[in-house]
Amino acid sequence: METYIGPDPALSVARPGNVRLSIRDVEAFYGKIQALRGVSLDVHEGEIVTLLGSNGAGKSTTLKTVSGLVRAQRGDVQLEGASISKLAAHEIARRGVVHVPEGRHILRGLTVKENLELGAFTVKDSAVRRQRLNEVYELFPILHERRHQDGSLLSGGQQQMLAMGRALMHGPSVMLLDEPSMGLAPKLVTDIMRIIKRLNEAGTTILLVEQNARLALRLAHYAYVIENGTIRMQGEAARLREDESIVKAYLGMGD
Repeated sequence: METYIGPDPALSVARPGNVRLSIRDVEAFYGKIQALRGVSLDVHEGEIVTLLGSNGAGKSTTLKTVSGLVRAQRGDVQLEGASISKLAAHEIARRGVVHVPEGRHILRGLTVKENLELGAFTVKDSAVRRQRLNEVYELFPILHERRHQDGSLLSGGQQQMLAMGRALMHGPSVMLLDEPSMGLAPKLVTDIMRIIKRLNEAGTTILLVEQNARLALRLAHYAYVIENGTIRMQGEAARLREDESIVKAYLGMGD
């Protein structure tokens, strides 16, 4: 399939599966400063889609706009064809869009188990909560081992696992991951990416913002590159990864 480079996301290549999350012509501001300029992208069911770009390009703002932490001034965000742009953040979360923010935001003074249980605040069925907790412990054995420890005292890698586990407690249809590898040792980065792949293989649809572009392109099915709040490039992740001229020009990852 052909890689597309240019400002019009409507020219994206055909991809399998139904569109789970769609962002269309979104503009967002911080005060008078425009952060997003007509951003459009799609995340299909069962995909890992990665959004790449330099610091300040608009990656985190895109995730925040999807999850309702930043309000889109123009354009629309749709989940399975229904607009969620005007919903409050907690209402978007109730519909299955769960945001794991940069920095993890583990609550100090709460145990690992209590932090996880907060992720299931919308789940009324206690049996479902217990099942999800057991599934998280199976995926992250260290969290079970440290379940009675203050979550804020975990190592950086363990806190990232806790943040992801807390999101999984919600039972997300779409998971938004913002810089999951930031500040982690190389071995822990590999472990986190392996877990992300495992979650996707189990059926979780993922929109990933990641500073390690080469790693993200190995993990993802499809990729977008954002520059100054505008989508400049999109295509199959494998094709982008193999094109050194694109890697050097857009992602700054030359030798």
